[in-house]
Amino acid sequence: MMNKNEMPVKRIALREWSILSCLLLLLTASLSFTNVLNRVDMVFYDHIMQLNSHDIRNDILIVAIDDVSLNELGKWPWPRQRHAELLKKINAAQPLAVGLDILFDEQEAPNPDGTPGGDQALADAISESRHVVLPLVSASAGRGLEASLPIPLLANAARLGHIHIELDADGVARSVFLKEGIKGEWWPHFALALKDVAKNTPSGAEKYLPGTRLSAALRNETVQSNAWQRDYQMHIPFSGGKGQFQTVPYVSVLRGEVPASFFRNKYVLVGPTAVGMADSFPTPVSGNDGLVSGVEINANILASLLDERSIHFAPVWQVMLFNLLILTAALAAYQLLSPRKALLTTGILFVAAIIGSFLMMRYVDWWLPTSPVLCSLMLAYPIWSWRRLEAAIQYLGEEFSLLEQEPHLLPEYVDEEEKPKPALTDTLENSINAMRLAANRVRDLRQFVSDSLASLPDATLVTTTDGNVLLTNQVARAYFAGLGIPNINDALLPYLFAQMSPPQASEQTQNNSFSWWDILDLNHTTNMKQGIEVRDPRQQDVLIKSAPCYNSDKLLVGWIVSIINITAIRAAERSRDETLHFISHDMRAPQASILALLEMQKDSATALPNDEFMSRIEKASRITLGLADNFVQLARAESQDYRFEEVDFQNVLIDATEEMWTLARSKNIRIKTSIPDDEYPARIDRSLVTRVLTNLISNAVKYSPRDTTITCELSIERQLADAVIVCSITDQGYGIPRAEQNKLFQRFQRFKTTDQPKNDGVGLGMVFVKAVIDRHHAKIDFTSAPNEGSTFNLRFPAAHV
Repeated sequence: MMNKNEMPVKRIALREWSILSCLLLLLTASLSFTNVLNRVDMVFYDHIMQLNSHDIRNDILIVAIDDVSLNELGKWPWPRQRHAELLKKINAAQPLAVGLDILFDEQEAPNPDGTPGGDQALADAISESRHVVLPLVSASAGRGLEASLPIPLLANAARLGHIHIELDADGVARSVFLKEGIKGEWWPHFALALKDVAKNTPSGAEKYLPGTRLSAALRNETVQSNAWQRDYQMHIPFSGGKGQFQTVPYVSVLRGEVPASFFRNKYVLVGPTAVGMADSFPTPVSGNDGLVSGVEINANILASLLDERSIHFAPVWQVMLFNLLILTAALAAYQLLSPRKALLTTGILFVAAIIGSFLMMRYVDWWLPTSPVLCSLMLAYPIWSWRRLEAAIQYLGEEFSLLEQEPHLLPEYVDEEEKPKPALTDTLENSINAMRLAANRVRDLRQFVSDSLASLPDATLVTTTDGNVLLTNQVARAYFAGLGIPNINDALLPYLFAQMSPPQASEQTQNNSFSWWDILDLNHTTNMKQGIEVRDPRQQDVLIKSAPCYNSDKLLVGWIVSIINITAIRAAERSRDETLHFISHDMRAPQASILALLEMQKDSATALPNDEFMSRIEKASRITLGLADNFVQLARAESQDYRFEEVDFQNVLIDATEEMWTLARSKNIRIKTSIPDDEYPARIDRSLVTRVLTNLISNAVKYSPRDTTITCELSIERQLADAVIVCSITDQGYGIPRAEQNKLFQRFQRFKTTDQPKNDGVGLGMVFVKAVIDRHHAKIDFTSAPNEGSTFNLRFPAAHV
């Protein structure tokens, strides 16, 4: 059900979003239509062009009039006879076409000896080639622009082409007009003329002529006004920057240093590249290389015409549609997604617009400017966040004012110096103060709940009505982590308890089959408050309780579940029962025997001889004393009072064997020790470990027949930086039945084989051994078989090696 305050908030947010969307869409459309951000778009265009390099054609060759050639051949201009000689050397190799990017608009002066200049020689060389293109330019003759052609002698022998480069408003050469002319006469561009000459295509009959055409009305207007005409504007897809095309010095060709095969079936452009001589322009691919000479730009134009490639600028309507679609996607994200996801979507769309423009340029040579939508995206999210926060702050201010009127559950402390002064506050400060007080109360209440939960000694969980865990304390997290469930937040409670054993028999489980969903059932509230006892996968006894939680409207909102570890309590109960059994049976039996002997001795008819009487009294007393001593030693082994010291373990073993020598001698049993020469340092409680060894040797003597051998061996096992002292005690006794071996270290367990004589004992000796071994972080293992003897191995960590 929607809260009564949610509807106004949603309406405010929708209204703000609608207004913002309309304004941003209108801004994007205006920027796309007016092309105000053209300078920014051209910066992107240039960077994309630098990344959009293509393979350089190997059939285009530049003969450069460079600094080396000027130093060798002298200052410019050179005699046209020299150009004729160069052209003859190139023509001999049968090139596809030759372009002389040199202006010949004036006749050459006669030689000093009165002979004619080199015009005729150059014209003859051009005529012989029949594949030569000469440049023309537009020049101002006082009455407007006119075509500045080569001298008629040369113009009649060659194909003509203009060499104009179009510069944008920022001075960068990005395009050319493939056709230019005046008064109805048109000339192709220099590069287009080279292509036509190579393919023997008449001027004006080209099959592939890219570029943007002028409107028919504008073309007619320029013809009627006798203005300079331009058509077919082509944006150049530069293949690379300066020095990318194959280049040879002019002087090297003239001297014959370049083999003729180098020019065969190639387009040869002859032009200046020397610093200060050549017409050079900045291009999109110039970068740090500086200006690019006109002849190299003409080579790029020729390469694009041969590859039938050109950059197509998208029409205004396509640019507008592309930008509006991206912005619309961002605006939809603001309305449908969370703030973080909306911001991420904005960033993705921002990058996608740039990548999309790059991919269009890279693969289809299509330029789509994206600066309008990029500008709008940079404005959209901050403005939308501001307007949404404005509405949220207004709503929260009203809610905090209402919350401030709620009764206070916890005592509050307010510093008099920080207490707000009503006379000096305004509306904003009042809202901030109300927010501060409300937030402090919420934090205090949350901290109170959190501290209360954390201070509980038992594992406690707070769940939803359907059992999903919401809150836990550290004890609960540690408990389930020990069960292999490290993350219990949002887990389903019955599944957390699925590995538990069934609960012990109770009034609840006797009448009905138990399900873990019952702990979330109001019908079982009474039983669950008392708790159910189960055993977890670690064999711990736990008591699980649950209680319902209600809100102010008395509606169920969740459950509080506690897990109480009662393992120690149950272990203490079992130990108590065993101790009572021990006291009532084993300790009571010899005392009862003493009392019975005393009663018999009072009657002369039943009295025993004095020596026999004293012997029986002594035997019963020693049994009682032995039982009490075992019980006291076990209590000490299980206590916390250990006195660790560093000793030589072989001395401990020798002390134990010497102490047991008399007992072994009584049965003619030999105790054999095997201790190799080495150091056996160990940090142990000497008296307790000695008692462990005497217990094991004593058992070996008791449970071995006469005339046998007990072997005590000592060795040390070294593993990298660690070492372990191994003490082995082997007897030739009756052994332990295989079915009873797993009970060896349990209290009050005594074993007897068929051939074994009776031995007095209470069954605490091996429990004592295991307790001391565990406290020393040592290990004990044994092998035994009936009538084959037993071997016990003790492994203590060495103090140092």
